[in-house]
Parts: sequence; C-alpha cells; structure tokens
Amino acid sequence: MSRFLAGCLAVLLLCAPAVRAQEKKKSGNTRNVKGMVLSPEGAGVKQAVVYLKNTKTLQVQSFITKDDGTYSFHELNPDIDYELRAESNGLSSPTRTLSSFDTRKEASIDLKLAAKK
Repeated sequence: MSRFLAGCLAVLLLCAPAVRAQEKKKSGNTRNVKGMVLSPEGAGVKQAVVYLKNTKTLQVQSFITKDDGTYSFHELNPDIDYELRAESNGLSSPTRTLSSFDTRKEASIDLKLAAKK
C-alpha cells in the first residue's frame, strides 16, 4: 500500500507545475504588447519584422506586421523583461524594453525605423 501512495504522490508532484501554469493562464496573470512599426516619416510599415526577446531565456519570437504596420504579442509573463525591435528593407528600430515593472496588462510600444548605424 505504501508503494501505491508513494506513486500517487509522485504523479501529483509531477503534474503540479502544469496545473499551476494553467491556473496562471486562466487567472489572466499575463500581459500583451502591441504597437506600430513606423517609417522614418511616421507612416505604418507593412511586412516589417518585429522581434520580441525574452531576456531571461533569450528566446526570440517574431511577428510580421499587418498592412497598417501593427503588431502584437499575447500571453507574456509579467515577471520577465522583454526587448523589442523591428527591421524592414535595411532599416532598423532602436531596441525598446517592456519592463517587468510596467504593470499594464496591455502595453503599447511603437517602433520607429532608422538607418542602421
């Protein structure tokens, strides 16, 4: 009987992180970032590539802007800083940071392209 209880306990311990992750997602404890990629003249840039870098894991996600130049990333961990930058046709934006101290659930960060230095 004790092996059975030990096995059940092991299964529960292995499943606990997944359950916590699902609860975190359900509780809405995530955030989003959206914005526009702008040309040097201030117009929206379609098909620019926006890079989002998780500064903890160094994982990079990308998004190709819509026809109006907008981008969005969803369900980001609020406890992690993210770096954003955009590129299009040889132009690049400065890197911007979405800080873990920024408590907005829906952050807005525009990225303006300039010639690479």
